[in-house]
Amino acid sequence: MHRRQLLALAAGLSFAGACRPSFAQAIDEDAILRDPEAPMGGNPKGDVTVVAFLDYNCPYCKKSAPDLARAVRDDGHIRLVYKDWPILSEASVYGAQIALAAKYQGAYEKVHAALMAIPGRGITQERMLKAIQASGVDLKRLDAELQAHAADITALLRRNLAQAESLGLRGTPTYLIGPFKTPTLDYAQFREAFADARARQADK
Repeated sequence: MHRRQLLALAAGLSFAGACRPSFAQAIDEDAILRDPEAPMGGNPKGDVTVVAFLDYNCPYCKKSAPDLARAVRDDGHIRLVYKDWPILSEASVYGAQIALAAKYQGAYEKVHAALMAIPGRGITQERMLKAIQASGVDLKRLDAELQAHAADITALLRRNLAQAESLGLRGTPTYLIGPFKTPTLDYAQFREAFADARARQADK
């Protein structure tokens, strides 16, 4: 299935409506960096912002996730913005929806970590649900919030798609670190990218 068709499942769009050319969309930097509905991690007042476009069925996202989390924690001054961008499978859409629903009980990062820790690719909804259950999240409340906030979650996924297309992104993971756009990194490379972003900001 085409990646835009997959997001249309979550966004409530027809396929034709989901396929508007990306060149017609302008980049809205403020919306990308400061969408009030986007989950955040790290230090909200950090001096460097990292925007992470991710899919829970992306093996490269899973490989770099622990290194990103450790690099952000060790630095202490990184503002991390999560952009759920489910482009790989129908289960990816489900994972994004359930993670975003968890935000309403303050458990986005807990669910995010649980989903990223599932090994392999082609992860099913059933495996995702088992991992979330094992994380200790209140599933009854999670289901209620998924229903109650369905429209907000759909709108956020639509914005994430539009932002990814406006940036010309081709796949996951993609990390925006200060002025830099990069794919998979390891711990040392994340730390180096943070330092480079700070140096660039200091030169302005």
